[in-house]
Amino acid sequence: MKTSGHTNFQIIFDSLKEFDLLLESDAKLPSVAGLISGEPVRGSWWGHARAQQIFTVLQQLADHNDVLIAKLVSGKVTFVHRKLWPEVVSIGQAREPWQVRNLSPAAKMLLEQIDHHGSLLTNALEWPSKFKSIKPGEAVRDLEKRLLIHSEEFHTGEGAHAKQIETWEHWKRRIGFKGKPVSIESAKRKLEKRIEVLNERFEASGKMPWTKIS
Repeated sequence: MKTSGHTNFQIIFDSLKEFDLLLESDAKLPSVAGLISGEPVRGSWWGHARAQQIFTVLQQLADHNDVLIAKLVSGKVTFVHRKLWPEVVSIGQAREPWQVRNLSPAAKMLLEQIDHHGSLLTNALEWPSKFKSIKPGEAVRDLEKRLLIHSEEFHTGEGAHAKQIETWEHWKRRIGFKGKPVSIESAKRKLEKRIEVLNERFEASGKMPWTKIS
């Protein structure tokens, strides 16, 4: 059955409101790719017949005021409904041992720069020559999977992909987020319970980053 772009987005957003968390793509857990394709999507969704519809809805979600994107579940791109933003932000700002343990020197350097400036653009980074064997994207991904930063993709004037990488404090100011602080343990319990419910319902094994990173 052919559906309009608006219908696709409404279905996806209603699912996000129901589940609170929605992955970009996953073989078992609720995901944008799976819901639009109507079947489990393993590997990249770019080769799927409905790839353009999936891409369109992903862009609509990214632009929505009630949606936060983070590498939250099993290190994958996860769309988080506003209801859970206080929990994600509190954990992101905690700097717990699991977040900083075994960070690569390049990632540590980049985190210090982000902390100093508040926000940076990856296409404008001055990358030290001593880290020339490591691509900036690797350091960014290391910080993302530990929730140490917020990142947002954009297209440069040349049409390339780049990211705005920022502290959670900068992100809160930028979007005017006024959520009440949540204790770290309470935040973890709430998110763990949410993924536990989804895992049980969909026979999946999604994990939160603090249980995934040793």
